[in-house]
Amino acid sequence: MEAKPSKKDLYTSYLLINPKEASLFDIFSVLFSRNVKKRKFIESSLEELESFLYRLLIVISALKQKFLLKLSMPMAMIGRTIVFLLNFFYINGGFFGLIRNIMQVRVVIPDKKAATYLSFVGFTDTRMELDINIKYGNAMYYPALSIMACKAAYNNAAYNQALIEGQWKMEFLGYKDYWNDFLGRADTQVVMFRDKSVDHDTIVVCFRGTQPFNSEDWCSDVDLSWYEFPHIGKVHSGFLKALGMQNNAGWAQQVDHDSAHPPRRAPLAYYDIRDTLRYLLQQNPEAKFIVTGHSLGGALAILFPGILFYHDEELLLERMEGVYTFGQPRVGDEAFGQYMEENFRKNRIEYYRYVYCNDMVPRIPSDGLFKHFGTCVYYNSQYQASIVEEEPYKNYLSIWGSIDMRRNAIYELIRSFIMLTKYGADYKEGWPLFFIRIFGLMIPGIPAHCAQDYVNSTRLGSLRHLHLHPFHHKKNRS
Repeated sequence: MEAKPSKKDLYTSYLLINPKEASLFDIFSVLFSRNVKKRKFIESSLEELESFLYRLLIVISALKQKFLLKLSMPMAMIGRTIVFLLNFFYINGGFFGLIRNIMQVRVVIPDKKAATYLSFVGFTDTRMELDINIKYGNAMYYPALSIMACKAAYNNAAYNQALIEGQWKMEFLGYKDYWNDFLGRADTQVVMFRDKSVDHDTIVVCFRGTQPFNSEDWCSDVDLSWYEFPHIGKVHSGFLKALGMQNNAGWAQQVDHDSAHPPRRAPLAYYDIRDTLRYLLQQNPEAKFIVTGHSLGGALAILFPGILFYHDEELLLERMEGVYTFGQPRVGDEAFGQYMEENFRKNRIEYYRYVYCNDMVPRIPSDGLFKHFGTCVYYNSQYQASIVEEEPYKNYLSIWGSIDMRRNAIYELIRSFIMLTKYGADYKEGWPLFFIRIFGLMIPGIPAHCAQDYVNSTRLGSLRHLHLHPFHHKKNRS
């Protein structure tokens, strides 16, 4: 029998933080000892961590995760209750419609698998139609299509199919749940569809983002765990696992079906998407594809080409048009950023990272280890766009930033009352988003992470003074 690879065969070094069972004493003791091997909640190939700042960041990360994990059950219960009630009122025609249905004994109970059942994110922005003013060939076509796909991905498979086939008149290729070997369950969702006409054939791969009431999703966003790969750099472990890294085979070229414990009840995201794209691209030599995602989905979207580079997938890299992420957290260290930028240039693939105003997620995890890279398109609270190296106040815990963020949170709350009058019915904000904006007065940066403002940015934001590549096929790029 062939021996299983050791950790040294899979990656050169690693540091994994698991504060679930750690005591507060154990977490804070990291500040006073360089020896991380003594800490029960840290698994690492390193013997010591010299930097006090780095150890402090680990403590902050561990405390945040421990707090979020404590809230796991109540968050999930509250989330399920809120989503059910929102759908219950919605499907019965609102409060007065529900009263009427009760009196007529015809109350409708929402079906979670129905195309009409919305997620919480779906209720914060109910727009379904694409902006008719942004057509194929426009520099904003891919970003505008991508953010609408990102928003739709938070809803169920039936919703996505009805939207893509019915509203957008595009080909629905599937909505799948993907397995996480390390959690032992399916927790990654991806929707794929095809935008095809006489002049183009574009496949869109969209990763679903952070679920608002899923504490483990938020833990991934603030986690500082990493694996280091030769000639690549350090990469966030939680995002790698969600993308389909194999527990006992790492990023092997193929899936090791014998090593899964427990046995996989769903495919691994990277491998299944890669194989699907191979098949579709081979059917049409003119077909291209883009990858997108919002929040956690943005992290997975940018890691996907990273593994394609690692495996030297020539066909897919030749046909990849670009990567478009929205509210994406940091995913790797500076070496990883250099590795990605070099390969993007080599393969002539565009990567745009969109950040709206004070969105907290692009500012985490701390840049003490992880670094952003690529072209950042930043929109302020008035949807004015600019190209920046890094978004203002690059770390969420910023004293000066907290003042500016609260000022913007107040402005955004006031702005919600005038969007309808100023821009029309497509920009009306509903009650769920209004309450999130109120909550944002206490914790600024959360409302700015909602898809609503990213959709508005792609539709209202001016790009006339920006040096973005207008869309054209890769083969015509210089």
